[in-house]
Amino acid sequence: MTTTRRDAIGALLGLASTTFLTLRASASHAQPAPLEKVGLAGWSKPISEITNLLAEPENGFFREQGLALDYLPGAGGGDAVRNLLSGQAKIAFTDPGSFFAALDKGAKLRAIYDIYPQNVFNVVAPASSGITTPSDLKGKRIGVYSLSSGTRQNLQILLQQAGLSEDDVTIIVTGLLNFAPLMLGQVDATAATDTGLALARRRGLKDVTVINVADYLNYSSDLLVTRETTYQQEKAMLRRFLAAYRRSAQWMIDEPEKAAQLAVRHAIDGQDPELNLDIIALRNRASMSDLTRRQGLGTLDPASLQAAADAYRKLGLVSRDIVIQDVIAQDLLAP
Repeated sequence: MTTTRRDAIGALLGLASTTFLTLRASASHAQPAPLEKVGLAGWSKPISEITNLLAEPENGFFREQGLALDYLPGAGGGDAVRNLLSGQAKIAFTDPGSFFAALDKGAKLRAIYDIYPQNVFNVVAPASSGITTPSDLKGKRIGVYSLSSGTRQNLQILLQQAGLSEDDVTIIVTGLLNFAPLMLGQVDATAATDTGLALARRRGLKDVTVINVADYLNYSSDLLVTRETTYQQEKAMLRRFLAAYRRSAQWMIDEPEKAAQLAVRHAIDGQDPELNLDIIALRNRASMSDLTRRQGLGTLDPASLQAAADAYRKLGLVSRDIVIQDVIAQDLLAP
């Protein structure tokens, strides 16, 4: 082989090697950055009303923000707060009552997003009972899910608005299937939620009067809450998380039929697409208020939360005054 030919082959091999290394380096640079895992402690199992979260594999709203959403199921808002405080999650999906109770015990927390600014609790009575206002509940037997549930707390709020207390009624624990005792006449009325009522109506409940807590004191049903240390130290992550959550909530508002179909795949109670659609419509409605229409989904309303905190204090559900402005964050949501 001549020197010239050998040199030419060597040059070609060198070029090929350089090209391979360049392509390998480019491929290495093209690899996506690892996702940051963020635990969200929920109050419930994976149910249809949180399809906006359950549909993350299809939608990838959190993934687009560089986050891997890790949903931790719970059994009530108190469970969600406990999982937050234990460090198992960075954020909790919980109710104001559980938030207030944790603050009352000295936990350092911040509410960062209003999931459902509309109150979703109610009291339901047969139309024939003559119960149409909170004052009509005096002397009646009223069912609640449990003594530590939001149904009981919101019943107390409702009674308070009428100048009544639990001493003026008889509380009966009915469990989650609380409409069966109502239909059987074992209670005169039952405290429930809008989704519970929707399910009961599908199962044959008719001719009832619904007293909505929102008509008397309309405050948030659920919030996103984080620890004070997380709020102070991880604001960039929290902003990305809230941006993704807001997009997921807007998606469910914009595409309820698609969400109802995805709930069949992901929700443990999602076997009936029509019921899914009813529940999703209710949660979409609860996600919006005059304030969020002006300022965006998730905007916190300090005045309504303060009114709720004051009502909890007056009822003795918390032992000290809570100053809402000190325990909410309004700087994490983009306008």
